[in-house]
Amino acid sequence: MSRPVFDLGLCLVTDRAALLGRDLFDVVGRAVAGGARLVQLREKNATTREFVELARGLAACIRPLGARLVINDRVDVALAAGADGVHVGQDDMHPADVRALIGPDRIIGLSVTGEDEARAARGMPVDYLGAGPVFATATKKDAGAPQGLAGLARMLALAEVPVLAIGAVAPANAAAVMATGVAGLAVVSAVCSAADPQAAARQLRAIVDAAGVK
Repeated sequence: MSRPVFDLGLCLVTDRAALLGRDLFDVVGRAVAGGARLVQLREKNATTREFVELARGLAACIRPLGARLVINDRVDVALAAGADGVHVGQDDMHPADVRALIGPDRIIGLSVTGEDEARAARGMPVDYLGAGPVFATATKKDAGAPQGLAGLARMLALAEVPVLAIGAVAPANAAAVMATGVAGLAVVSAVCSAADPQAAARQLRAIVDAAGVK
């Protein structure tokens, strides 16, 4: 199966609660300017209409800068907004059903939280796995137990597609995470709550690029 071509090196997962009162578009724009090339719009509390409007606006802002937008959970929102793809979890729509709805050219990401889920993902029509949480995180209440670097490496060994590491990834541990061989980093508070989101993204992107992952 041919897969969409996109840059997985640094993915920003949005969390409006982590923005410290700042504007979502401003923070995301700065993160993209700093090197984030994939943005996952995660909105647990927005109405459907608001979610679609946010997605449309965000896509219009980041695409001219070379970034792609995926929508967390909501296939309907992704389709309505013309987003670049969808990221689903284990309790969301099955990736095969997502693919049937969005077609072959859009991105599908799948969260896996351990070896069993990574193994079960083999053969699924997904383009990347979001594996974690690597470290204990407070930004996702149902994230599950931390897998650590060893657990991340085990999930990576089972994966048939590129893997993004997620879960309290920050500049202090990013090099060690990249050393496992993952394709990139997915971050929330490390950028959303940073005093300078652009500088934080630039620092993380430099660590990713230094790892030389293709």
